[in-house]
Amino acid sequence: MIRFEHVTKRYRGTAKPALDDVDFEVQRGEFVFLVGASGSGKSSCLRLILREDLPSEGRIVVLGRDTKSLSNRRTPYFRRHIGSVFQDFRLLPSKTVFQNVAFTLQVIGSSRAFVKQAVPEALELVGLAGMAKRMPHELSGGEQQRVAIARALVNRPQVLLADEPTGNLDPATSVDIMQLLARINASGTTILCATHEANFVDQMQRRVIELKHGQLVRDERHGGYGDRSGIKTLEPQVERGAAAVAALTAVLELQREVSGNATGAVPTPAREGAPASPAPAAEPTGSPQPSEPTAPTAPEPVPAAQDDPRPEPPTAAVPRPDVDVAELGMADRLGLRSNDDEVGPTS
Repeated sequence: MIRFEHVTKRYRGTAKPALDDVDFEVQRGEFVFLVGASGSGKSSCLRLILREDLPSEGRIVVLGRDTKSLSNRRTPYFRRHIGSVFQDFRLLPSKTVFQNVAFTLQVIGSSRAFVKQAVPEALELVGLAGMAKRMPHELSGGEQQRVAIARALVNRPQVLLADEPTGNLDPATSVDIMQLLARINASGTTILCATHEANFVDQMQRRVIELKHGQLVRDERHGGYGDRSGIKTLEPQVERGAAAVAALTAVLELQREVSGNATGAVPTPAREGAPASPAPAAEPTGSPQPSEPTAPTAPEPVPAAQDDPRPEPPTAAVPRPDVDVAELGMADRLGLRSNDDEVGPTS
């Protein structure tokens, strides 16, 4: 059906070949996944099969015809037996769904009777019966891809080439498209699908041909995706120290505001249950006593705790009473929004 015989493909202006001595064969009725990283040569293989390019070295035989010996005049007739589906759908925006699918048959000169019969059958096969009069912009991405598949199948080709058919679709729609391709293959159509969808390749367990830097590195029956080194995964990055810096900044701002309130004219509220600050003594109301200068005296020693049951007075130079975090605006800074949270004195 499709045979590559030591094929090498070089493009002008590039040092390395896009394909380097690639050799494989696809039998009639097979479903083959063509996998590999971007630039590995998957799309080059599909273009060579469609005869959009010719090999620099080697030989390619498709449907019993050597693509090198095929004339340009005979190429359109050769391509009638090969359907192709692309990632970007390539629908005609000014034509209806019916007209998009019928366009392929009209180009090759099919009769109106055959068009009226074949197009509804193709639309029913892909699950779009009843949408023939819709315009492409009225369809979802998955429905547009189904129209593209119907257009590729309406001429009943022997080979279907799919180049990243689920690349622009969401995961659920991608599953539907892959199941559709499996049903088409079960009807006898040979399918060669180039894809990066590792999960589908692993689940479907079909034949896998893997390319790497233009070379065929694996040809496995009932295989999986294989080398995933080219598939990068996103991992959450930990911002080290960001939370600590934010908390430290909030604490420093709180300390500055507390210190400003303690030393300024605005008094800070005393802690509930704590002894109030001593008020200045009032002058006695008796006969005035002569005022004599007194020398500073040393502070009396504080008696031991067992001798004096009274609590020790605070020894800090600047009193640091509790501060209402909500009043200072710290609730938003520290993320404390609930009324049930309590904040103690900040050191």
